[in-house]
Amino acid sequence: MTLVKYAAIPALVFVVAVAYWFMTYEPAGSVMLLLFAIAMGVMEWVLVPTFGDVGPTAPVDPDWHERNG
Repeated sequence: MTLVKYAAIPALVFVVAVAYWFMTYEPAGSVMLLLFAIAMGVMEWVLVPTFGDVGPTAPVDPDWHERNG
């Protein structure tokens, strides 16, 4: 379900690009919206699988004390 949620945003931008084309017949804006939708899709294709990854954390030093000036 999470993948569908993240794929909805590029799909919505794609729908806006198609609607923009049919309402204005202006190619530059339509191509920019289309490329933005593709870029968002590629970004999510690369980043969504890494959302659950948690890197190593630094150990806590119990002897360290913050001193006030």
